[in-house]
Amino acid sequence: MSQDILFKTEDHVFSYRVAGLLVREDKILLQRDVWKNHAVPGGHVNFMETTEEALKREFLEEIDAVIGVDRLLAVQENFFMWGSKPCHQVHFYYQIHLEEENIPLEGEFPVCDQLGDLRVDLDFVWVPLENLKSISVYPREIETLLEKRNGVMHFVSSELTPQETCGR
Repeated sequence: MSQDILFKTEDHVFSYRVAGLLVREDKILLQRDVWKNHAVPGGHVNFMETTEEALKREFLEEIDAVIGVDRLLAVQENFFMWGSKPCHQVHFYYQIHLEEENIPLEGEFPVCDQLGDLRVDLDFVWVPLENLKSISVYPREIETLLEKRNGVMHFVSSELTPQETCGR
């Protein structure tokens, strides 16, 4: 059985993730949680798996979508609270496309995901690019990710307060 690269210690969490930006007809596919937060779809990389393999696996597992990976857009170093513990996350973002059009291409559709022993109910939604400023989206730098550029972007995000970063 495969294992996510996700470490939890007494004081910290480390997470290694990948996500895919899928844009069609000026709309982006995002996942939305029960608190109405949106995020670029993806998941944790497993041991001995490349980020591209992980991304293809995650889309197949979560929404039964066969994707092609076009190019690496960005690498993010992300610091945030995972429950009561500070999390250090390394996140790869790719531009992707559908190999088969077997998912809804507009509106929204529900899915259920597993994160360890936790069941997570999500909606996948097609959001017009012009609406990104009016919703809560992770990463917050999504509009910069969508800009046309050469090369790979690197960015650091932190939602931790100085008290939460003590011991770093």
